[in-house]
Amino acid sequence: MGRMTEQPARWTRATVCPDMWADPEDDPRNSEGRSPEGEFATLEDFLTDYRLTLRMKCEGLTPEQLARRSVPPSTMSLLGLVRHLAEAERDWLNWISDGAPLPKLYGEGDGDFDGAVGEQAVADEAYAALERAQAATDAAPARHPDLGERLGKDAIAVRELLVHRVEEYARHCGHADLLRECVDGRVGQ
Repeated sequence: MGRMTEQPARWTRATVCPDMWADPEDDPRNSEGRSPEGEFATLEDFLTDYRLTLRMKCEGLTPEQLARRSVPPSTMSLLGLVRHLAEAERDWLNWISDGAPLPKLYGEGDGDFDGAVGEQAVADEAYAALERAQAATDAAPARHPDLGERLGKDAIAVRELLVHRVEEYARHCGHADLLRECVDGRVGQ
């Protein structure tokens, strides 16, 4: 009996551990050796790995595939996640700023997801916006090594900012796992 849906078959590129996205020697997140020293370095390491995971989940897809929605009525897509995280990075920068807030990148509401259409220019802009926002948000805590220091109008602790960033990327990497599997069947950590 044939398949009942048009869903792609599950697959992975990994050969050593078939439940993984990539074999350990091919995984850019695999850092052999000692773990980072200290709380700040540990949080940065986790954030870096989750950012790489999101990129890995998006790699090799066309703009149309990146923009493919999961299941109605959800507007979630991999491209929408990239745009959403660029918006979130800007919001985090606003949390710790004393100045006027930066304007929204994609407007109010679900503009980050609604505007995630399968066009190369939209995908390129989303990745560029994410890189700019990440660099700006990364620079702020790097100037404040005391994780208990409170910043901005709402006195947000540097630690809270870093932990929240890790949490947000981790949550959305879980979404990215399912979205990628829906697009082409690729699975793995």
